[in-house]
Amino acid sequence: MSELLMRIHSPEFQAMSERVLEVTALTSRLNVLPFDDEEGKAALFAQILGRPLPPRTTIYPPFFTDHGRNLELAERVFINQNCTFLDYAGIRLGERVMVAPKATFITVGHPVGTDDRRIWLTGGPIIVEENVWIGAGATILPGVTIGRDSVIAAGAVVAEDVPARTLVAGPKAAVLRGW
Repeated sequence: MSELLMRIHSPEFQAMSERVLEVTALTSRLNVLPFDDEEGKAALFAQILGRPLPPRTTIYPPFFTDHGRNLELAERVFINQNCTFLDYAGIRLGERVMVAPKATFITVGHPVGTDDRRIWLTGGPIIVEENVWIGAGATILPGVTIGRDSVIAAGAVVAEDVPARTLVAGPKAAVLRGW
């Protein structure tokens, strides 16, 4: 997994867009299955991720992703309902990671400059090491690594790396600069 810089209106962007449409159709089907249809869910997760879910990994729908094939899940990962994984630049969740409802992982974005944001996609992979707990409604932004055994509090917005065995909290926004 590496940093992303992709030109919009390129063949690579077109391929990504086609995959987004395909995966959106698959997740739409997944999210209306009866909760106890384990076989149906397993088949759709295999199509979405490009491989079966690892052993003892649990995902409760509704579940949203834009690519799926760049979402790497270890064993014993638990993802609660209504989580979103925009994984084009890659997301890796280590063993025993727990993700609470409505958490969002975003690996792509746009440059800040007005002209550039219509031309480029930027981003970076998200790595969540072993035994991390991501609280309800937390947002993890591109390029972040979260160290093992850490806790991300509910509603936190994580824009920088988190050291191991750390509690991170707060959605505070601050004006950085004008243009």
